Amino acid sequence: MAAVPVPNTPHPTPLGEDPVLWLRLIRSRRVGPVTFHRLIEEHGGVAAALRALPEVAAAAGIANYELCPEGVVLAEMRQARKVGARLILHGDVGYPSALAGLADAPPVLWVRGDAALLTRSAVALIGARNASSLGLRMARRLGAALGAAGQVVVSGLARGIDAEAHRAALATGTVAVVAGGVDVVYPEDNADLSRMIVERGCLVSEQPMGTLPQARHFPARNRIVSGLARAVVVVEAAAGSGSLITARLALDQGREVMAVPGHPFDARAAGCNGLIRDGALLIRGAEDVVEALGPEAVAAPDPAPAARPAGSEPAASAGLTGGPASAAPTPRPVGASSADRSASSSAPPSASEREVSPTAAPLPGARRTVPSASGREASLPPAGPATAGADDPSPTYRHRSIPRSPQPERFPVSATAPTSGPVGRVLPQPVPIRPDPPPAAALGDLQDRILARLGPSPLPEDHMIRDLALPAAVISPALVALEIEGWIERQPGGLLCRPAKD
Repeated sequence: MAAVPVPNTPHPTPLGEDPVLWLRLIRSRRVGPVTFHRLIEEHGGVAAALRALPEVAAAAGIANYELCPEGVVLAEMRQARKVGARLILHGDVGYPSALAGLADAPPVLWVRGDAALLTRSAVALIGARNASSLGLRMARRLGAALGAAGQVVVSGLARGIDAEAHRAALATGTVAVVAGGVDVVYPEDNADLSRMIVERGCLVSEQPMGTLPQARHFPARNRIVSGLARAVVVVEAAAGSGSLITARLALDQGREVMAVPGHPFDARAAGCNGLIRDGALLIRGAEDVVEALGPEAVAAPDPAPAARPAGSEPAASAGLTGGPASAAPTPRPVGASSADRSASSSAPPSASEREVSPTAAPLPGARRTVPSASGREASLPPAGPATAGADDPSPTYRHRSIPRSPQPERFPVSATAPTSGPVGRVLPQPVPIRPDPPPAAALGDLQDRILARLGPSPLPEDHMIRDLALPAAVISPALVALEIEGWIERQPGGLLCRPAKD
């Protein structure tokens, strides 16, 4: 899919101001990234924009507007110190140059781990949470191979494709962009992976500390995933999935969009196949990605230059990551700027409210829904089209869940019959030690895991056993029950697949 080049021209943002002011401005009610940058440009600095914001809100028809209290920001900074998070401001040395030129670039980033990874050439690997076995294997191969080629692997730390891509690239460099605060583990299944990324990679978020991810946060997270990368590779995605939102954002941001093809009968590949039909580059392996990125894709990681002295101006941001070497990040101080600041009991403002436009009141719009992590639909606030300049680029998307089959009966384990010895005597054969059949509830969960990994494309049974990491004696009853109920089919050569629907 041909990408429209977007010039990387970061907004001229004056530095040297107290980071507390930056956080107060971006955390104020109805202020998002686009409004933040516009206020800075119109008023010449963060402090001036903060002073002018109540008048701007009044002109937009909002009475009794209050700024984010200073105590709320100081409490956020104290929590950041506890978890070892660092603050990087837009325009500061170490701010990702790939993000700096976006109209909705995050004004602030909280970072845990190796922030120098943000300055290296990166490729985003994204895909379905309910991924098939083949999709997970492809994500592992792409993540490891792209890392070996010198690329940082960027993804969203979700279940499925995201998690496999992160694991495969831990040794070479991976960046996880999360929808909540960097001190919040989500989903809980990835708690160990999140800890390893903090130790060996980089965890990034624009959200305040302690923020629990909600549906409205994920489209905003997705724009950072695509913005950090030179190319976005969709490994597996259903039609209308969130991965396609990220792909559209990547195209709007001038990034290359690539996709791994899948079987036409597999609903989880419909999104990727549609992207390829519409012009996305078909990916068979990491070599296709590297070839599309060009010779600079295998460049060595950027060296870490000296830190910027206090009060000096930052160097001009380079183009998309992978061009001129970028400077290593200089973390902003997380402490308070004065000793007499005290924490306030006021709660942080809601991030779901629309922004205040410095020139006009926000326009009304229809509410939409997206699937939450539990599979139920959650409401989204009004927003415009999914463009790089929108603060909430999130069109409607839905996904289909797999119905749970009835619980099968437990199959008894019989002892092995005696056999004849070498001299004609009948020798007793020891009964093999086999695990007890799983309980009905566990068997139902296992059936769901099996169905999640199968599609119309045949998969060897031994690959299924290896991916599930369970003994064959435990998996076999679930396979038999699913076959009897018509959920799976066996094909010659020990292959399994989901029945094709007419």
